[in-house]
Amino acid sequence: MSETPFKKFGEWFAAAEGSEPNDPNAMTVATVGANGRPAARILLMKSWDETGFSFYGNLGSRKARDMQAHPQVALLFHWKSLARQVRIEGIVSQVSDAQADAYFASRPRMSQIGAWASEQSRPLASREAFESRVREVEARFQGQPVPRPEFWSGWKLAPDYFEFWQGIDFRLHDRLIFSKTASGWETGRLYP
Repeated sequence: MSETPFKKFGEWFAAAEGSEPNDPNAMTVATVGANGRPAARILLMKSWDETGFSFYGNLGSRKARDMQAHPQVALLFHWKSLARQVRIEGIVSQVSDAQADAYFASRPRMSQIGAWASEQSRPLASREAFESRVREVEARFQGQPVPRPEFWSGWKLAPDYFEFWQGIDFRLHDRLIFSKTASGWETGRLYP
């Protein structure tokens, strides 16, 4: 098969952008902590190309600590309207400061302020305490651009495995896999 997993992902992602009612770039990101405990959460993929899939967040968050301990990460896109999902596995690395700066600058101002105000994944005494921090950050940066905090960045997953799952009636699903080898991508199919 001459098709690459990136070409197939691009076709499926374009279809999802046309059919999903919200956030076709939403993906489950699964990590494993230093204690061996798995964790999964929904994040938004912000960019992708043939080198990988990028997402962003707080460097003090649980996901960041997990990825530092174990850089093997799994992504899962599920597009219910198309009865499709794509599993992607690989190794993550932190994006460059320039990439993080560029993406942070593109975010809505309140998202930038929220990044400064949030001590992501840490205990919060009350919602009011967080809202107070948001007001403090708004005042600190009033009338000026909001710079990217040093504790906020992004990651890129370099994939070595893809599984494309197409739902078919009566659970006769189609599962196409791509596994990275030294010479390229090896393809195969799995029973549903």
